[in-house]
Amino acid sequence: MRQARRVARGALWVAAVVGVLSSVARPHGVRNPQEALSDYLVVLAPGTDPAEVPTKADALARRFGGVVHERYTSGLLGFATRMSPSAAARLGADPAVAYVTDDGEVSASATVRTPPSWGLDRVDQRGKRLTGAYTYPSAGGAGVSVYVLDSGIRIGHRDFGGRARYGWDFIGGDAKADDCNGHGTHVAGTVGGAQYGVAKRVRLVAVRVLDCKGKGSYAKMVAGIDWIIAHAAGPAVVNMSIDGPPSRALDDAVKRAVAAGITFVVAAGNESRDACDFSPAREPSALTVAATDRGDRRAGFSNYGRCVDLFAPGLAITSDWKSSDKAHQVMSGTSMAAPHVAGAAALLLAAHRTWKPSSVRVALLRAASQGKVTSAGRGSPNLMVCTCR
Repeated sequence: MRQARRVARGALWVAAVVGVLSSVARPHGVRNPQEALSDYLVVLAPGTDPAEVPTKADALARRFGGVVHERYTSGLLGFATRMSPSAAARLGADPAVAYVTDDGEVSASATVRTPPSWGLDRVDQRGKRLTGAYTYPSAGGAGVSVYVLDSGIRIGHRDFGGRARYGWDFIGGDAKADDCNGHGTHVAGTVGGAQYGVAKRVRLVAVRVLDCKGKGSYAKMVAGIDWIIAHAAGPAVVNMSIDGPPSRALDDAVKRAVAAGITFVVAAGNESRDACDFSPAREPSALTVAATDRGDRRAGFSNYGRCVDLFAPGLAITSDWKSSDKAHQVMSGTSMAAPHVAGAAALLLAAHRTWKPSSVRVALLRAASQGKVTSAGRGSPNLMVCTCR
């Protein structure tokens, strides 16, 4: 995926896409009728006043013949727009703009399986021989909010015991971030369900950025992160069990969330490739989580490499489901591994409420079990998450 388009690169790219431009000057907003419109994320120049973002976004979009879909004032200072490729190249050269990058599609990282779950039993001990029990601090993550950036949550599920609430629905454009896919409810259950969760007393907040098919765009991801930064209260963790091609804008939004004091946990991805080839898995400020199976082997689908921070159980994980307030489902993926770490982060923050994300990271890495993962993958740290006390 191409990233920043400044003057020189943008001019070459436009020529490749639309042919040689006419030497006759045109107003910025006039586009070649042969060009198809595309979606872009626009990041404004450093020093832009957040209060001026909506006005600047609208003005720039009008000038370059685009339409604004989202405006960002917290995660990024910028906006999402649709316009022609040539207009996007010219926009990228405007002094009010830091860079323009393609929007793209992302998807949830999981597949349904049928064996019983075992993840909770594994994360509270060093050895891989399961004990049939899960021991956790009595605080259980109380007082910590985990924002589940996903397909929504079935907040009425009895496993959440009234601790789950809606944040915002960026697919439907309203405050009811319900789950018509199931992925988000499953993830939330592993983070903080009373039965299936690592942090059993945590508050869960649904921020819906995936549709009923588990698909979404970078524009929606960034909008969700922007909303979380603006609304996060108290110790906060984000779980983002989503991956896609590299995106500078998405990575920057995650970085800003961490700078705002929010611990950010992401899935490594399910392509059995280097996690550094995907966003937001490649973002260094996030905690990137790869998946293991019951035998402590790296799951065959799991991404790997130096961008991974930790491994966690991700194959055949049982958790809550969207079909009823009692439903459960078994799923596999790095999507299932990440919420084990998000839950572990919440347990730490409940005991150390003033910790910054860097302190949470250090504590999780120090507590991790070393040398347990078989076939971890080239460049991967051999560290298994552990809530051990």
